[in-house]
Amino acid sequence: MEHIVIIGNGIAGVTAARHIRKLSDKKITIISAETDYFFSRTALMYVYMGHMRWENIKPYEDWFWEKNRLELLTGYVKSIDPKKSTLHFADGGHMSYDQLIIASGSTTNTFGWKGLELEGVQGLVTKGDLEMLEKNAPNKKICPHAVIVGGGLIGVELAEMLRTREIEVTMLVREKAFWTSALPLAEGELLSQHIQSHGVTILHETNLDTILGDANGKVQGVVIKETQEELACNLVGITTGVKPNIAFLDGSGIETDKGILVNRKLETNIPNIYAIGDCAQQREPIGNRAAVEAVWYTGRMMGEVVAQTICGRETTYNPGHWFNSAKFFDIEFQTYGWVQPKSRRKDYEAQFHWKHKDHTKFMTLAYHKEQRTFLGINTFGIRMKHEVFDRWLTEERSIDFVIEHLKEANFDPEFYIHHEEEIRNAFNNTPVTA
Repeated sequence: MEHIVIIGNGIAGVTAARHIRKLSDKKITIISAETDYFFSRTALMYVYMGHMRWENIKPYEDWFWEKNRLELLTGYVKSIDPKKSTLHFADGGHMSYDQLIIASGSTTNTFGWKGLELEGVQGLVTKGDLEMLEKNAPNKKICPHAVIVGGGLIGVELAEMLRTREIEVTMLVREKAFWTSALPLAEGELLSQHIQSHGVTILHETNLDTILGDANGKVQGVVIKETQEELACNLVGITTGVKPNIAFLDGSGIETDKGILVNRKLETNIPNIYAIGDCAQQREPIGNRAAVEAVWYTGRMMGEVVAQTICGRETTYNPGHWFNSAKFFDIEFQTYGWVQPKSRRKDYEAQFHWKHKDHTKFMTLAYHKEQRTFLGINTFGIRMKHEVFDRWLTEERSIDFVIEHLKEANFDPEFYIHHEEEIRNAFNNTPVTA
């Protein structure tokens, strides 16, 4: 019987296993060094905040795996020998495979700062990180003050988590406003205001220089690069992004760059070896998408695609129009299409910004200046329908059409106040800007 081995039990690897099982009777082994069972990584924050228990973030009951003949193996893959189709484990064991799917995910991205090894310095990516956070910051008595290095989605999640335990939080953000590496400046400024309204101190245009420790090897503060000022703290959260977890592939012959290089069928340079999810890097980026996408839904899509190919239905990875969603404390965020930050904005892209007077509802619509084609939307505090914007992007609707029909895309609950007329009036009275 053909043996399919999957390294990683995150959304990408587990989706691949589920779909291969639906399509075949192949032997399937899922290997993980992190947890025995698949869990929802995006829900880790709610365990710490007390909204959910650990067992609540496992999408499947523990009996699901045996019932579906999905073998689970706990172990750390130390190296791969493609010539012998063999995996070697840290404990000295080994396993052969017929086809291999690498779905090893991401790890916290660091930049060589002095003091990273200190107790109380950590990221927020894995279950181990969650357990470490419970140890390092169980309450404000043991951890009165935390410093978070970097903004973005993980940074704001960690800030919200710590604030639920009344821990003082200072964020070091290198940009002029929050997450302007991904968002227009106007949105970043509003998010900075909102995050600070929840008791978080944000130091903009500020970089970490050094992490300081005490005689027992525990973190006791940080030094700011620009001023050499010292900030006392009991926890340092490193949230400067993630990078593909691929160090174990050194010497394997599998081609890597930032991630594992794959084609549109998610094949590596070695036959019968595939890579999916956060660890995969497209040899040729798809449209405006990054070559490496650490996004939940793209990992799921890749899992479905590779399952089809392995089961004889060769399929090309086509993720469609970009979309994503997140939460900044109590402001929900959705994005469809492309609304570029200043650093990546093309000359033809114009942007219309609208904000409500309470500063908790705002949006940006991007469009082509000359052709007036709708390019994308970022919306904060107003829920929108994915299928509507996906259709409008496919149909290449004009910005004027989108503004006129914006109410059709609204997905807010019944009795919510609608703002489409205000948005339309503001757009009609706003000159085109870059």
